[in-house]
Order: sequence, then C-alpha cells, then structure tokens
Amino acid sequence: MTKETVVAPNENKFANYPQQPHGGKLIDKVITGKELEEALVRAEQLPKIMVDMEAVITLEMIATGVLSPNEGFMNEVDYKSVLTKGRLDNGIIWPVPLSFAPTGKRNQEIVKTLSVGDEVALVDESNKPVAILNLNDVFHYDKEYRAIHLFGTTDRNHPGVDSIYRRMGDIALGGPIQLLRRVDWGPFEKLRLEPKDTWHEFYEEKKFRSAAGFITGANPLHRGHEYIHKNALEEIDGLLLQPLVEMAKREYTRHEFRMLSYRTVLDTYYPKGRSILAPLRVTYIFAGPRETVLHALIMKNYGCTHALIGRDHAGIGDYYDKYASHSIFDEFDPAELGIDIRLFHEVFYCTRCDSPATGQSCPHDEQFRINISGTGIREMLRHGIMPPKEIVRPESARIAMQGVQPKGLDENYEAISPVGKTIKSIFPFYLERMRLGGRKRIAPLTVEELTNLDLEAANLDVRSNADRIYREIFEEFSSIGDTNRNLQPEWITDAREAARNQQAMVIQDLEEKIGQAPIVASDEFMYQDKEESERELEVAKKILKDMPQALRADDLEYRTWNLLPYKRYRGSDEPDQSKKESDS
Repeated sequence: MTKETVVAPNENKFANYPQQPHGGKLIDKVITGKELEEALVRAEQLPKIMVDMEAVITLEMIATGVLSPNEGFMNEVDYKSVLTKGRLDNGIIWPVPLSFAPTGKRNQEIVKTLSVGDEVALVDESNKPVAILNLNDVFHYDKEYRAIHLFGTTDRNHPGVDSIYRRMGDIALGGPIQLLRRVDWGPFEKLRLEPKDTWHEFYEEKKFRSAAGFITGANPLHRGHEYIHKNALEEIDGLLLQPLVEMAKREYTRHEFRMLSYRTVLDTYYPKGRSILAPLRVTYIFAGPRETVLHALIMKNYGCTHALIGRDHAGIGDYYDKYASHSIFDEFDPAELGIDIRLFHEVFYCTRCDSPATGQSCPHDEQFRINISGTGIREMLRHGIMPPKEIVRPESARIAMQGVQPKGLDENYEAISPVGKTIKSIFPFYLERMRLGGRKRIAPLTVEELTNLDLEAANLDVRSNADRIYREIFEEFSSIGDTNRNLQPEWITDAREAARNQQAMVIQDLEEKIGQAPIVASDEFMYQDKEESERELEVAKKILKDMPQALRADDLEYRTWNLLPYKRYRGSDEPDQSKKESDS
C-alpha cells in the first residue's frame, strides 16, 4: 500500500494494537479537501506571523501526531506545569514545553494586536501559509524561567539556552493549530513515514506484536548501535530506526550520507523485513534527560512498544551526568509512561572477548578495549581514516566519509576536535600502553602531546592486533586441546619436536661436560668449573620442561576412553538385532 492510500488508524483500531498513542489519541491536525481550500482562503485574510524552520518542523510534528496528545502550542497553565512538574496540567506525562513566542519587529507588532479567540496565519520565509493558530492564551514568556527549569542552567554556552535567547520573544501565544501544508523533505521524502504509516505497517501489514524504537543523532551507524538493535531483535518483532535529520551542527556528517550508511548496513547485516528506517525531522532541544523522555514518547506515538535508550542519549557536554538519561525514568510509573524502556550501558569492543560488550558483561580493562565514540569516529573520518572494523562496519564508514563536513584537515593539519581527544576517545589503551594489550609505557602520554602520527600508529596497531589477540589465544588453547591432531599445523609440531630434540642434545652434552670439568677452572673467562657446569645443566633441563609438547595423535590416545561399548551410548540396551535373528 502506498503512503498516499494509508488511512490513519481510527480510535477503535487501537484497542486491537499492542500499543496506544500517548494520551490515548493519535492527533491529526492535517486538514485536507474542501476544509483545506476554505482555510487557505481564510489564511490570506488573517494576521500573519512569520515562523522559522524550527517552528515549521514543530508544527508538522504536532499536526501528524508525533507529539500527541498536544494539539498545538501550550497555554500558560500547561507550559508552567510541564516546566515544573514534567506533566501537562491534566497529569499526563510530558517533559518539554511546546511554546511559541515570536521574535522580530514585524511579528511583535502583530502580536500586540492579538487577543484570545483570534486566528493567526503562520507563514514561512516565502510568506506561504503553513498553519492556522487558534489563539486561546497570550502570556509573558520568561526566558530565564524556562532555561533554569528545562535545562538546569542559564549558561549561554548551553545550545538549548542560547536558542531560547536567540529565537524567542517576550510574549507567548497558545492554542491548537491546523496544518495547511506539509514541507517537502527533499532527499528524505522517499523515506518519510508519519505515525499513521508506522502504525499501519507494524500492526496491519507486518502483524508485529512488538516494536522497538531507536532515535539517533548526528553520527553514522556504528557497532554500538548495532549491539543495541540486535539485542532487541532477539525478543522484539520489529525495529524502527529514526536518525534525526534536521538542525544538526555544520561539522556533522551530512544527513543524506548518514541515511545511506544506515541503509547499506541494514541491507547487509540485519534480518530482512524486521527493520524499518525512517528519518525523524525534529528540532534539537538539547534538554538532556528531559529530551530522552520526549524521544521515548515520540517512539510510543509511532507505535513502538519499546524504547531503546543508550548511555548518554541526548546528552550535551558535561551539563548532565552520563547516565542521567537512564535515572530519569525512575521518576515515572512504567504503566503511566506506557512504553517499555530498555536502557543500555556504554558499548565498546573488547578484543579479549572478541565482541562488542558493556561494563555489565565484560570483565576486561581498557588495555583490551576499543571505545565506540560517535564524535571520535566522525573525527577519524575527517582525518581520512577508516575506523577499525570492530567499531564501525566498513560499509557504513566508507559512505559516511564522503559526507563528513568539513573534509580533511586545515592548513595546520588540525580537524574540528584536537587529535589527542580523538585518540583518547577511541583508543584509551594508547596513552598507557605501547600497543593493544601490550606492556605499559615508562611514562603515560598526555592528550596534549599526541599528534596525527599517534592517530595513525594507534589505527595501524588496532588493524594488526584487534582480531589477533583472541585468535592467538584460541590457537594456544587448541594446540593443547585438539585430540584430532589433523586440525593442527604439522610444521608447528615438527618445530616443537625439533626444538625439544635440540635441547635434549644440549643436556646430554652438558652432562658429559660435568664429568670432565675441573673443580677450579684454569681460566675463569674461557673455561667453566664443575659448579658453573652443573648450574648450566640445571637451567637447560628447566628450559626443556618449559617447552611446549610436540603432540601427535599417538601421544593423546590416553585422553579417549569409554566405560561402555560405544554402541551402548547410541541408545537401546537391547541385544544386537542381527544376532537375535540368527539365533531364531
């Protein structure tokens, strides 16, 4: 069924689904047909307020049900309730306010003329109407009040705080909206899915009984993501992957290439038909743990029964504890939240385990770890280096490298982030050890002294040794464990046998030498006395004892025995059938 023919599930249908929209109703404020024609004519006669792209995106999210149960911009009562309690005034959980405080001289002049009950046309930068706002509240917008309650800080270095002071005016308008026009999503239009589409695909077409949502930011798909996804797919029917594709920083990987990197990994490494890729066009709020709760509710409104949350979901620098996005869910009754939250610790690649892992499941320390840092991966791509295959699939990295901006290094051979920070974020062992799993440095390196040469050296070391560590450990165990010696290289056995024979020859020669050695040597530099010869014999015997055995099949016959005839282990204790027939 094409997107155009998908019908939004009605409220009765939700009773048969394993999930419900947040608040019990999937909002649909997109008007069509005759109603749209009339609204467009009416919009031309209404007062007009120009809105920026972030507001346009928010309007579309409200109208298509992404932010259900909200039907528009919040009035003052709901706005303050959300800021202080994390709930709408009616008690429904909602973590971030949806407010509209127009800025700009012309807009502010229009705002002064408005009163409750008015309609306002919201137009884009080309003066085309996007939505109609039915005004039910006008109130003072306190920027500092919003910043301290939403972000816990008024520091303008916090991007969310800065956005308030840049984008917001002093008077807020509240009320429900009607969407007149969807904005074209450009290269993502072909992948665009609204909530009505995913509910239909999950529960009508694919007959899922569960679906997990995963919202991810500005980095290409890496194996930390993959670890989370595949853990979920072990027990959950489907997976909705939603990379954010709007309002990212300029130095990120371009959205089109991130989506392409996702597509190629899904095609190659994920089970067919169980993973749905759909861009999420949403504004970055930079609200840390509160934004994590918002994302969980967005997943719920897309029909997901489970939300997959990583270690630092929606984190911003050092403003929030790295596990604040986990602990915030302790504040809510799971039944009231209405979506199963699955929390994942930081994922890294352990070369000793030879697999992705977290601190919850892996006992090994940093000398064996390759960390999975989205920022570090992005910076490595900028340096023109394919990250280790253990943390990014080569299919993903190759495409993402084409989309990273800016590409390459500046005239001082520097990228966006200091190279030392990039090395530490991915290769923590390098500052303390000479190589992966190797001996400690005499003096640890500092982040400040690391250079591009160190980044190259760390990468080459990992490329050579990451899969070698576990392989060589296995080879050591198999060399003494294989009773079927056909699996072991014959030249290794031959070499061990030769070494042992040679050492036996050394011992024999030393034993003869002891019989001839004088008690006191005539020349202490050229000849050995008996005591020194005996010491050398003792060492030679220990060397032979330390040598690995040259194991052949005949040497290992002692390892195989059975208490009963082998046929008894196959099943019945009945007498042999052929013998039974001959006796009869």
